[in-house]
Amino acid sequence: MALASRLGGSTLLAAVLALAATVGASPARADRCDDSARELANQIDRLKVNFKAANTVYLTHPLAKELSVACRGDKFAIELYAKGDRKPKPEFISLVGAMAALVFSVTKDDTTTGASRCLKRMGLLRGDKVNMRFRRLTLECQRNKTEAWIAVTRGKDE
Repeated sequence: MALASRLGGSTLLAAVLALAATVGASPARADRCDDSARELANQIDRLKVNFKAANTVYLTHPLAKELSVACRGDKFAIELYAKGDRKPKPEFISLVGAMAALVFSVTKDDTTTGASRCLKRMGLLRGDKVNMRFRRLTLECQRNKTEAWIAVTRGKDE
């Protein structure tokens, strides 16, 4: 009250309004996962943001059974995960390549080639789990009797 009597009512009101305007005008910060998910949804047809849980944003697309973008893992800065049929169609591989190109800022040709090589290497000789590096990206592919999935990551130090 002593401060209010010394400053006067109108000066105090102006100071409070200025403080409120400063706090209210600061932009809301979204994390990298939200930004990546929004950019993916804007750039790729029929891709929709489903929901967010912890540090993972789940997406939906007709060509994939599951899609997600995750941030801040123990060993990676950002991860793209996609699950499809056991024998992935070229459209699914193209979708994974397009998504990885946008998330990791690599050309679509490179990411599509990496995803295609990883998914096609699984088989009788190499087994149902393949790990590989391609263009500074780590690709991990797995499959079971009905599904195949790929996780594309970039390490924290890259």
